[in-house]
Amino acid sequence: MSSRLVGVSVSVTAAEGFVANGVACGIKAGDEPDLALVATDDAQPAAAAAVFTPNLATAAPVEVSRSHLAETGGRAAAVILNSGNANAATGAEGRVGAEETCEMVAHRVGCDPAEVLVCSTGLIGIPLPMARVRQGVPAVVDGLSVEGAGAAAGAILTTDTHAKEVTVHGEGFTVGGMAKGAAMLAPHLATMLAVLTTDAEVSPANLHRALRSAAQSSFNALSVDGSTSTNDTVIVLSNGRRGPVDHDAFTDALTWACIDLAEQMAGDAEGATKLARVTVTGAVSDEEAHAAARKVADSLLVKCSLYGRDPYWGRVVSELGSAGVSFDPERVSVAYGDEVVCRDGVAAAHDPSMVSVHLGQDHVTITADLGLGAGTGMVMTSDLTHAYVDENMRTS
Repeated sequence: MSSRLVGVSVSVTAAEGFVANGVACGIKAGDEPDLALVATDDAQPAAAAAVFTPNLATAAPVEVSRSHLAETGGRAAAVILNSGNANAATGAEGRVGAEETCEMVAHRVGCDPAEVLVCSTGLIGIPLPMARVRQGVPAVVDGLSVEGAGAAAGAILTTDTHAKEVTVHGEGFTVGGMAKGAAMLAPHLATMLAVLTTDAEVSPANLHRALRSAAQSSFNALSVDGSTSTNDTVIVLSNGRRGPVDHDAFTDALTWACIDLAEQMAGDAEGATKLARVTVTGAVSDEEAHAAARKVADSLLVKCSLYGRDPYWGRVVSELGSAGVSFDPERVSVAYGDEVVCRDGVAAAHDPSMVSVHLGQDHVTITADLGLGAGTGMVMTSDLTHAYVDENMRTS
């Protein structure tokens, strides 16, 4: 069994052998931190794995990181991340800038440029200000330390209201991580960056297998606004300092870390007042259950009703019926919290006060039973508020 410690200041450096730092280099306006680095403390490459956005409008850093992982066979000594600029839709110039950033980090850290992965997040279509990155790299490298995890987690934020960190202690190993994400949260992945580290000894192939499994039940079970970004990246580094571990135990710990970070992102979604878990049971398969849950979670009508604390179950049933999955309107039931408000497709007697209390909480649940099989699926989402519109009607 893994134990979880959330918000620990050494999160991404909690595993033995990792250091981090975050600085302000002027990519963002003012003096906000915007450049972060996570690295092995001895500059030696660790086993590395990553999952990336499926968006075909792929950002330059995603292209470069994919290329570096292929070149090294899944090894990396450092991950450099910037916020305030996505370096997306920037053409050949963007790729050159991403490669140069890796080269600068490699030179100062003492590794090969291909052993550096790069991530960016922020506004799309604006050239990355390389002069500022060149000024920032020496400072972010020189300040690397175990205590720098909090600074790194703060430097990758965009519209997030707080840093997102996690530490999970397994049997003889540790997994630590940091992430950012507050909007364009729609699988696969979300508008998000995440870096996780572990001192467990895991091969690149097994690390990638574990990460894909962990992402499926965490970041890929998250949807805030149905938009998939150009830069989504989740990276995990394994330096093996504490030796081999049971693969299932490691996958479990990594999954818990990813779920925790995903929950933190859903709870901090732009303008959100509540985190909602939409669970579908009784589907003919897990795949259909997940698709139905996503249809409800992505529904603007459902999200608005959550904001208004209105248990309008008809919207939920309507979305289930149009989800493209097996559906019988005379078998479906819907519950908010523990109160079943619809049974066999019609209104059910329930306690409205209990539903009202539930919808007033920060964390709410909608459960729909299709009554057709054993398939289950869950998607995390948030409510849709005026503040979300306010945030996204401007670009700066």
